[in-house]
Amino acid sequence: MTRGERGDVDDAGGGRNLALGYLRLAATYALVAALAFISRPTPVVVAVGAVFVALGETFRVWAAGHLLKSRELAVSGPYRHTQNPLYFGRLCILTGFCIMAWLPPGWNLAVLAAGWVIFFAYYLPRKVRVEGERLRRLHGGQWESYFKSVPILFPRPSPYGTNVRAWDTSRFLRNREHWMLTGVTVVTLIFLMRSLLPRSLSE
Repeated sequence: MTRGERGDVDDAGGGRNLALGYLRLAATYALVAALAFISRPTPVVVAVGAVFVALGETFRVWAAGHLLKSRELAVSGPYRHTQNPLYFGRLCILTGFCIMAWLPPGWNLAVLAAGWVIFFAYYLPRKVRVEGERLRRLHGGQWESYFKSVPILFPRPSPYGTNVRAWDTSRFLRNREHWMLTGVTVVTLIFLMRSLLPRSLSE
């Protein structure tokens, strides 16, 4: 049995989906680690990337404090602005890291472009189709109304509905986002330190 980032249960092929999920996550971290190791960033490049990373992790921390996996339809906090604040946050973080991982003459931007193509051409459409069907089955009219009113990924400025609950520390910890926050901070500091090294040492 697996759970999506919204906390939705997938009863079919759970073990396989869970293994694939861990494999994708491991591949992502391996790519970021490789980029951090071979990158030649400057303080300005790191600062620009850090804006995206901070925005993404802010959305993830905010979402983690509202999400109760597999128990309810999340419609509070950032879920009033986007159906998928965790995915939006992840996309922002990876964008920021790819910007920080400067590789003349801009090979890091080519990696970023390829990642965006995969995300928007395959990953997101598949997620919307599979998870949307499950949510429609579980929550019926409530999901239909929410789906029609809230953007799938990029947040709308005005919130949908009323905020039914406040941010909850116990939910944040239960969703283990503190580990993601720690990892994101460490990687950002690695890029920053590399940007401050003399060029001869970072090459």
